Amino acid sequence: MNDLGDARVRTWTLRLMTLLAADVEEQLAWVGEREVETQDVVEEAELLCRVCEGLAERGVLTPVELRDLRPVGRRLAEIDAASRAGLWAHALTGTDPAWDDVRLRSRQFLLTALGDPRRPLPRYVPPRPRDR
Repeated sequence: MNDLGDARVRTWTLRLMTLLAADVEEQLAWVGEREVETQDVVEEAELLCRVCEGLAERGVLTPVELRDLRPVGRRLAEIDAASRAGLWAHALTGTDPAWDDVRLRSRQFLLTALGDPRRPLPRYVPPRPRDR
C-alpha cells in the first residue's frame, strides 16, 4: 500500500476505535434510527485489526499501538455467531459483556495511539446502495 493508503487506513482505524470506545449512550446516539448490523461492525473492526498488522510492519503504527490494538481484534473474534446477529443497538443494550470489553480495549488503544481515549465520534456515512 502507498503512504496515502496507509494514512487512510490508520485514520479509519482511529475513527472506528473511537466509536467502539465511546460510552453506550454515545454509541446509541450515533446509531440513531439507522439499522447498523452487529455483524457489519464486528467484521469491519476485525478487518481493520488484521490490516493494521501490515501498517505496523511499514512503521505506520508503532509496536506499542499494535500491542494495544490486538486485544480489540481478539475480543471481537470471540463474539459468537448468535451474538453477531441483529442490530448493533440491541447488542449494545444487551447483557453480553463483550461490548464492555471491546469498549475498554478500544479506549486503551486510543490512549496509546493518541494520548486520549475521548474523541469526537466519526460522521456517519450511509452505505452505498448495492448493485442488483
